[in-house]
Amino acid sequence: METEAFVSADFSAKIYFGMSKRSLSARHRCAGLKVNYKQTSEFKTPEEFQNQLDKIPALKTAFAALTPGRQRGYILYFSAPKQSKTRESRVEKCMPQILNGKGLNDE
Repeated sequence: METEAFVSADFSAKIYFGMSKRSLSARHRCAGLKVNYKQTSEFKTPEEFQNQLDKIPALKTAFAALTPGRQRGYILYFSAPKQSKTRESRVEKCMPQILNGKGLNDE
């Protein structure tokens, strides 16, 4: 009997942990819980990107025109590397895409 209880508990845990984020959020909505997500303004803008925004006004206006999700995607992408040189190269590489109003993964 104990083995059966253990197997069923383990099985239900696998089902729960195998659920997608979307279905878990739906589950929280049904339970009355609210998930608080960070706003884009709460993320720290990398220094290398901020320098470019200050130097190039067109880049600043183009970045401000992007949706909050696209802005967040760029900020997280620019913030990920540990070395400043890598962050700078990512900013340089993505500048034309930002100026064209495209998101990080848009083509």
